Amino acid sequence: MDSHLRKLCVALLAASAGIACAAEAERNWFDDPFFQVSSAVAACPTPAGPFVTEREKQAQSHRRAERGTTCWLAGRCDRPSSYHYDRDIAAALHAALARSSAMADTSLWVTVQGRVVNMEGCAQRAASVEKIEALTRSTPYVSNL
Repeated sequence: MDSHLRKLCVALLAASAGIACAAEAERNWFDDPFFQVSSAVAACPTPAGPFVTEREKQAQSHRRAERGTTCWLAGRCDRPSSYHYDRDIAAALHAALARSSAMADTSLWVTVQGRVVNMEGCAQRAASVEKIEALTRSTPYVSNL
């Protein structure tokens, strides 16, 4: 193989590797609760939620381990990790939001990570947002820090 052809092959391999990296799949690596709670605003885009690439997962792993156990070590949690509350929080919040009239003019998604609730989406009235925030803060185990 002559040197020009070899260089072309190396360049093509490098380019295809770059494409593969650029298209790295995002997943919910930590299995964080993520769910839609309303869909009244049709043009509201779906948020990224807890979906990250494997590289991002690796970058977050240490911080999540440290943050999860700090809660217990500080005596603010009775479970060994703040992430052990997330499924209970998600279930309680999902049920409470389903009963709330404040959801009528919203399209919202919820992510729960380490007792922290992130709500993303669209709401047509500020009063709805205030009611939803109050309901979320009153959910057992939600961190209000």
